[in-house]
Amino acid sequence: MKYDDYKTAYELSQKQRIADIESIYVGGSTRNQKIGEFANKIETELGIEAFADWAQPGPEADSFWRSYSQMRGRSYRQALKSHGADQIFDFDYEHLNRCDAMVLLLPAGKSAHMELGFTRGRGKPGFVVFEEEPERWDVMYKFATEIFFSQEEFIEYLKEKKNGNR
Repeated sequence: MKYDDYKTAYELSQKQRIADIESIYVGGSTRNQKIGEFANKIETELGIEAFADWAQPGPEADSFWRSYSQMRGRSYRQALKSHGADQIFDFDYEHLNRCDAMVLLLPAGKSAHMELGFTRGRGKPGFVVFEEEPERWDVMYKFATEIFFSQEEFIEYLKEKKNGNR
């Protein structure tokens, strides 16, 4: 088989996976207050479970974790090996594995981008939603299944895919 044959087979399997999405991990930043509203919109308009409960600790969660760890005399490396970090990681990891796909709502930080890479590496669809076309372009967003420049554009795309317009 040639590379193009593998690529075509992979693309066909991805199209089917998109049509079959029943749950989606909504990734982003704890500082992005649009996460919850976007998750609600996905559930209401698409009937897809939109997991975004990781955002509950709020916008300062990472800062509090860092401050607490430093107060305990831990380095970043030591803090990553702590029981608290394990619990947070395991929670996100469980839901990344459980969900059928991921959508990254920008702006987002390093963690969310790592989660998108993990999702794509597992062979699952991974989407990126920008607020608008970015001033600074980045070619590595080609790793995403598809990119969008509004929440509405993403919602319409999934509606079409779920309705059989592949």
